[in-house]
Amino acid sequence: MPTAHVPAAHAQLQMLSKADLHSLADGLLAPGPRIVDAVMTLPVQVRPVAQGDYSAWRPLWDGYNAFYGRHGETALAENITQTTWQRFFDPSEPLFAVVAEEQGQLVGLAHYLFHRSTTRIEPSCYLSDLFTLHSRRGQGVGRLLIEAVYEQARLAGVKRVYWQTHESNSAGRLLYEKLGSHHGFIVYVRDV
Repeated sequence: MPTAHVPAAHAQLQMLSKADLHSLADGLLAPGPRIVDAVMTLPVQVRPVAQGDYSAWRPLWDGYNAFYGRHGETALAENITQTTWQRFFDPSEPLFAVVAEEQGQLVGLAHYLFHRSTTRIEPSCYLSDLFTLHSRRGQGVGRLLIEAVYEQARLAGVKRVYWQTHESNSAGRLLYEKLGSHHGFIVYVRDV
C-alpha cells in the first residue's frame, strides 16, 4: 500500500523505526536497575534485545518452545529460529523483542509485533511470546516484560495489546488476569 494512502495513525507507526523504538526504550524502559516488589531481591532491567544477546536469548527461546511442546522431534526448524532472530533487527519487519536482564544474565523474553486490524484505525500489538526462567517465575519478571511491551505500544501510538496462552498455563493466567482482561474468545488454527 503506498504511503500516501495510509491513514495518519499508520503513517506515524511507519515513521517509528526499530532504532527509534529501541532508543526510546533505552530511555524509558531501562533508566537503571528496577526492583519489582518485596519478593524480588535482585535488580531486573528490561531492555531491547541486542545482536550480542543471541547466545543468552537462545536458551530462553528453546525453553519457551519446550513449554509449548516444541522440542526434540517436534522442535521448530532451525531456519525458523534464525529467521525470527534476524527479524528483530530488520527495520522493515514489525517484529520486536525485549529481554529481562539480571546481573548480566537474561532471565526472560517478550516478542511482539504491530499489525493492522479491521476493527481499529490504529495498529494493534500482539504479544507473541513471553517466557521467564523457571527459577524467576512468580517474582515479577513476566509483569515487567508485559509492561515493557505496553510502553512500546504506547510509544508507537498503539492502544491495544493482546495475547493468547494455553488454557493449561494456570500460573501465567494468574498474572494475565491482573494485567489484562479475558474477552472469552477461543482461537482456532488450521495449517494450509
